[in-house]
Amino acid sequence: MANWLKMSASELGRRIGASEIDPVALTESYLEAIAAHPARDQIYSAITSDRARAEAEAAAARAKSGTRRGLLDGVPASWKDLFDSAGTATEAGSALLAGRVPTDDADVLAASTRAGTVCLGKTHMSELAFSGLGLNPVTATPLNIHDADAVPGGSSSGAAASVAFDLAPLAIGSDTGGSVRVPAAWNDLVGLKTSHGRLSNEGVVPLCARFDTVGPLCRGVEDAAESFAIMSGEAAPDLTDASLSSARFLILDPYASDVRDAPGAAFEAALSSLSKAGARFERSASADVDAAMELAPILFSAEAYGTWKEVIEAAPDKMFARILDRFRSGADFSASDYVAAWQRLDQARAAFSEQTAAFDAVVLPTTPNLPPNRDRLLSDDAYYVTENLMTLRNTRVGNLMGSCGVSLPTPSPSCGFMMLCPPAAERRLLRLAKAAEAVLT
Repeated sequence: MANWLKMSASELGRRIGASEIDPVALTESYLEAIAAHPARDQIYSAITSDRARAEAEAAAARAKSGTRRGLLDGVPASWKDLFDSAGTATEAGSALLAGRVPTDDADVLAASTRAGTVCLGKTHMSELAFSGLGLNPVTATPLNIHDADAVPGGSSSGAAASVAFDLAPLAIGSDTGGSVRVPAAWNDLVGLKTSHGRLSNEGVVPLCARFDTVGPLCRGVEDAAESFAIMSGEAAPDLTDASLSSARFLILDPYASDVRDAPGAAFEAALSSLSKAGARFERSASADVDAAMELAPILFSAEAYGTWKEVIEAAPDKMFARILDRFRSGADFSASDYVAAWQRLDQARAAFSEQTAAFDAVVLPTTPNLPPNRDRLLSDDAYYVTENLMTLRNTRVGNLMGSCGVSLPTPSPSCGFMMLCPPAAERRLLRLAKAAEAVLT
């Protein structure tokens, strides 16, 4: 039974289908592991034991009657604390939303529940999802799997920790500027950023509605594909015989080259491994990406502050000062600045699409840096600003360009390998990721 906690979500599902695992016993094993873990309260904001047990019993009955709803029927999952969950607090890591209890599940949670997954509970996150570091002194800062003194990455910090510490086989997070891929990279997981609009954001506490996306963090590409299929209502992509033979990838500079030593070495090693498997690479810069990056402060901060201004300014003292400052920076831009920025971004996206059309994917180190030190982030303002911006630099390329993307673990701890594909190309992306996963692990 102990080995169940180390298995992928898909493998657990196969064993349930083969009558080797009882969903009730599986759920109890996770609930027991959560209850016994010393960092439980740093990872989970709420544990939905009654709901989990009821859903597991229903899954067990379906398994016995031969009416399972899919591969992940009966498999537990954790949910980031910005997905509405009926009757359970959903506070998005913020004291501003303390006591907020929705009456309905978010669309993606409802879809996942219909497919038979078991909701273990809600996981901690960066405050209102507006940081890639995972540091949250207001509620909780989850642990990094490799370094107790480092941050775990965010904003889906507890989501990553729940899987990395064997307290869930699958976690659902969100990604606005890198919030799935960063914590996945820093905790050696697979993290899928879906294309904007591919999965419903109904019932998801917003940060920037024009960028917010939903995505899984998990142990393998198959798990990401199966979870994506459940939440999108589509059949899972066929990952069999996935190959890198003759695949063409664009290495985007300076985002691939201007990185610190460990992520840079891990990226070059990954390129070498993929090249031996038949992949081909070209390097290029993109003036359109560079231009889009200059627009990021307007596009993200202005929308975030416009969304939350009234709530924030009613009680600003409830916020972590650095997150408050980041929101308030959105007030520096006018409505005309924001409209013009989106017009320029649309032009940059079109040009980038043309530049990359001949390639199967764009590849980058997921982050240019390793997880920063938690205590120094709290005591050193300049360090916080530098590390937060650097952490999100590469992942933000995908959000700005409207890409879908995936971070894959490499043999080097906390060094992810990222692949970006055009909007709505998740099926292609997942096949490429499956082929790359086989080479990198």
